[in-house]
Amino acid sequence: GRGGGRGGARGGGRGIGKPRGRGGVGRPGMKGGAKVIVEPHRHAGMFVARGKEDALVTRNLVPGESVYGEKRISVENVISDGGPDGASEIKEKIEYRVWNPFRSKIAAAVLGGIGDIHIKPGAKVLYLGAASGTTVSHVADVVGMEGAVYAVEFSHRSGRDLVNMAKKRPNVVPIIEDARHPTKYRMLVPMVDVVFADVAQPDQARIVAYNAQFFLKTGGAFVISIKASCIDSTIDPALVFAKEVKKLQEEKFKPAEQITLEPYERDHAVVVGSYRVSKKKKSAD
Repeated sequence: GRGGGRGGARGGGRGIGKPRGRGGVGRPGMKGGAKVIVEPHRHAGMFVARGKEDALVTRNLVPGESVYGEKRISVENVISDGGPDGASEIKEKIEYRVWNPFRSKIAAAVLGGIGDIHIKPGAKVLYLGAASGTTVSHVADVVGMEGAVYAVEFSHRSGRDLVNMAKKRPNVVPIIEDARHPTKYRMLVPMVDVVFADVAQPDQARIVAYNAQFFLKTGGAFVISIKASCIDSTIDPALVFAKEVKKLQEEKFKPAEQITLEPYERDHAVVVGSYRVSKKKKSAD
């Protein structure tokens, strides 16, 4: 048998097997004749596809192509109804890609209810720990052509996939360098609005702070994914997160919120906040 299980969401896209939607004949969850309505999400540039199962989606910058085998949803929008007779109405097809929270820390944080993720249309994002670029591709969808994603990844093997993904998306700049040495790519990266980090290193706070000194504008935002076991696997994850937040505070970061990524990831937290917020502003408010 095909095995039961809820839809291809959990491990979907990884294997070659069919996605196992709940449907009787094993139709992929989102496809088929099902009417899917796409609504804007609370976070600008992200959307929710409401069908049999709701999904977080981003508008595909490269329609017709999946980056890592994720599902795509096409929606037809009527731009103009062609006057009173309605004969020559012009339709526009918009394609969205499903963003799987089990494979992306940002999607997990958004679905976990984070208040402000700061990654929005037109933003310039420095992305540390880009891996193969699965999440980067969605971030590129969100920031759009007015924005840009500077994706840093040290591993050459992951970097190859990242570079191939970036060939199709002009707003992604792949940088195959060690995030510990921002001086090596300072010629490639301008000042950015947001630094996102998922480097899973014990000295992650220091790495992020060092990059922020070079590239993050005053009052800019940071989003950091912390994996407890990478920093100290001997103590309680909650303690690890608290220690990391303290380290960030010492580095001129001002953490605003922290969220754990439970059901999607174990012992992970995402911390979001701002950088070098001047004291003067507050008194003026």
